[in-house]
Amino acid sequence: QVQLVESGGGLVQAGGSLTLSCAASGRTFTTLSLAWFRQAPGKEREFVAVVSRSSGNSYYADSVKGRFTISRDNAKNTVNLQMNSLKPEDTAVYYCAASSRDGALTQRGIYDYWGQGTQVTVSS
Repeated sequence: QVQLVESGGGLVQAGGSLTLSCAASGRTFTTLSLAWFRQAPGKEREFVAVVSRSSGNSYYADSVKGRFTISRDNAKNTVNLQMNSLKPEDTAVYYCAASSRDGALTQRGIYDYWGQGTQVTVSS
């Protein structure tokens, strides 16, 4: 089993920045690909970014490319999401997810483990 705990959400004005963090435990961290998804009210949970377990390569949804950066710290067992130039449409609950698979894992069903989510609200 893998436990994921997110932190760092909050309220920010449009154009501002936030950094989300996800701490993982319960399994060797380097065997996991780690991702961020988000879910806005009334919408389905959508892919945001993933960092692969082997190469450390990252992949992004088009909506956040150039504004968000995902990174992993294998020494601290954490994955971060640096969010810049935030927009009101980025408002959502953000979830950390983990999978033992590798690659550009953009599909929600691939992920076996999920955190409880952290709220990000961007005011206009």
